[in-house]
Amino acid sequence: MKKLLRLACFFTGLLILESAIAADSVPTDVQMPGTQPLEISTLESPNKCDNCHGGYNSAVEPSHNWLGSMMAQAGRDPIFWATLAIAEQDFDGSGDLCLRCHSTSGWLAGRSTPTDGSGLAAGDADGVECDYCHKLTNPDDSEHLGVMNAPFVANDANGGYYGSGMSSLWGGSDKLGPYVDADARHQFMQSAFHRKAEFCGSCHDVSNPVVGDLAPNFGQLDSPENVIASGNLGGNVAGKAAFNNPPHRYGVVERTFSEFKSGALSGTRVNDYGTLPDELRGGVLEDVYQASYNPAAQSADYEDGTPRYFTCQTCHLRAVTGTGANKRGVPVRSDLPLHDMTGGNYWMAHAIDYLDGQGKLRLGGGMPSAQVQAMYDGALRAQQQLQLAATLSVEGNEVKIVNHTGHKLITGYPEGRRMWLNIRWYDGAGTLLREDGAYGGLDVQIDGSTQTVRTILDLDGANTKIYEAHMGMTPEWAAKLLTLGYAPDLALSYDRFTGDVVHTLSDLANGSEPLETFHFALNNTVVSDNRIPPFGMDYNEARRRNASPVPPEQYEGVAGGLYEHYDEVALNPPPGSASATVDLLYQPTSWEYIQFLYLANDGGNAFLADEGANMLDAWLNAGLADGLAMAEPLVMASTTWGDPVAGCDLDPPTLLSADAVDKAVTLAWSGPAEGEILAYSLYYDQSDKTQPVTTTDCTAGPCTGYTDTGLTNGQTYCYVVAASDGSCESGYSNVLCATPQPPGQEVTASATILETGRWIRVGKGKNAEWVW
Repeated sequence: MKKLLRLACFFTGLLILESAIAADSVPTDVQMPGTQPLEISTLESPNKCDNCHGGYNSAVEPSHNWLGSMMAQAGRDPIFWATLAIAEQDFDGSGDLCLRCHSTSGWLAGRSTPTDGSGLAAGDADGVECDYCHKLTNPDDSEHLGVMNAPFVANDANGGYYGSGMSSLWGGSDKLGPYVDADARHQFMQSAFHRKAEFCGSCHDVSNPVVGDLAPNFGQLDSPENVIASGNLGGNVAGKAAFNNPPHRYGVVERTFSEFKSGALSGTRVNDYGTLPDELRGGVLEDVYQASYNPAAQSADYEDGTPRYFTCQTCHLRAVTGTGANKRGVPVRSDLPLHDMTGGNYWMAHAIDYLDGQGKLRLGGGMPSAQVQAMYDGALRAQQQLQLAATLSVEGNEVKIVNHTGHKLITGYPEGRRMWLNIRWYDGAGTLLREDGAYGGLDVQIDGSTQTVRTILDLDGANTKIYEAHMGMTPEWAAKLLTLGYAPDLALSYDRFTGDVVHTLSDLANGSEPLETFHFALNNTVVSDNRIPPFGMDYNEARRRNASPVPPEQYEGVAGGLYEHYDEVALNPPPGSASATVDLLYQPTSWEYIQFLYLANDGGNAFLADEGANMLDAWLNAGLADGLAMAEPLVMASTTWGDPVAGCDLDPPTLLSADAVDKAVTLAWSGPAEGEILAYSLYYDQSDKTQPVTTTDCTAGPCTGYTDTGLTNGQTYCYVVAASDGSCESGYSNVLCATPQPPGQEVTASATILETGRWIRVGKGKNAEWVW
């Protein structure tokens, strides 16, 4: 059954409804100001840029590093396509909001209609392209004047509109950048805007113009600012919220830029790093200070003397020494911005590569090997970035998590992203007593069969501490949607075990409290948000920008004050505890979000009908060889409580193979070179000893292999093994995964060794370095 009826047109006061497919023109409710499609010349292909800016030094060159970023893969991103499918169901034409950022060349060339993306060309897969960023101008018209024709002007008397891809683009052939002395083979102009945080803010405050104009609360939280909006479906753009308000004022979706602007780092020079609180002098802030510091000048400012502040670019395009092109005469710079734009998605490279191999990428398939390698290089950088974002410490029965970033920890598009504490309590003998925030196998129903997925096992446990934002809808907005013709049985949420519908639009309309939902195009509120604020986040400014924690009293939030940039969590040791390991984990894509994208796709749009299923397939299977299937969480930081049991000197064994056959997996491993091994213990998972498979007794015969039987065909199983000499157990081996198949379809896992570890800081001050 169709979950949504599209609002087709008004005719003599009569509302006519028809099934949602895709809009052939962008509704005025979705349109936003800034440069419009077909107003500037076609963006040049990144391949042309690569001729000069690539192929000479992958450590510093713009091409390789951009190619490995999620910016370059935005048009391939399967989560984008799966989310777009639901957005188009929810409000026909809302896909244009997604396409303008995920395919800049396609959108500007007029290929974003139909709004389901079916009009995009193969070359539109490269997401946020070089030429797009190097044509960006400040929409406040303070420097170079971009193409903005009335009424599509992205500014007002108070300044520019920064967010949602409302870009003001240069209409000429010049490339804009921060340098005045570039020895370029093309026309260029210096642009101060390219060093400002507002440059990144052009996209990284995301607001929904539909709810901004139509929802009773305009998609605001508790902002004191009034929203100017029409409140009516359709009509002229001049009256719409997007054309009369800066984007931070309405339709809250993502507020990374506003989080940053509300914090103190936005006004802190990098040279003043040493004045930051002691607990902040480390992690990513120290990393970028060291990268920016020029010993010859004894300064972290730019080479031309321009003061360098902690901006988005300082961390996400950090300074390196090298040349920006491969041509003779190009200057060597100590402040060359590394074009990696690294964020925190270390898993998406695996998903894109997997779907490309399956022939299921919606756009941009057939990726060359150099591009795939660049993408995996970017994934490794994302892991490193995450492990610089926070620190943990324990004092008494309290653990402290410090946010070292300039935005909330965690930030970005909130759906499916979460961070949590995993705490394992041990007695004096090293026996596990309890695990808080446990992550492991959960039996769920998918298409009528039981499968095991990996997720946080107890989302609501008394000792479970999860950091995330939950978007949602209000009863008033749900009631209005019903009057506009939306189906009362539109599913808002699903049971994580069975997949059964938990809440519908009618349930919400007849209730009194907002409900959490993943319906991105319809959400008009933030139900909860306990992500850790950045340093010096101003309560009043965050409230004005709709970027506050929800509820806003968290983290010592009071009117006129500053939020704390850390969280202090009371620990609850079980009786008999002698020690505990405390890990801060991050997962970029949760089971619950993947389940929603799969179940909510009603198949009504033939072009996007399989995107939920493709995303589920990728989530279940991508990254198997590296132990990253199901977006396996990453350890961001670690600490301990109590007196840990003495460590074991045994080297870990090595898993050599995992051969999947019918309902079984046969494993083989080799032992450590030294030590008398009495037994090996085989476990499911890389880091969860609470799920043992078996122990092989070396005193009774051969013990370096085992066949795990009674398994489910089509279900992926991951293994690690540890060695024991009778007095202690070694660390874990590498991870190998395999998927049992019916006879004739067996697969042997690649015996790729996964090196486990983390980046650690050696030394102090500007002489410190990070080693793996």
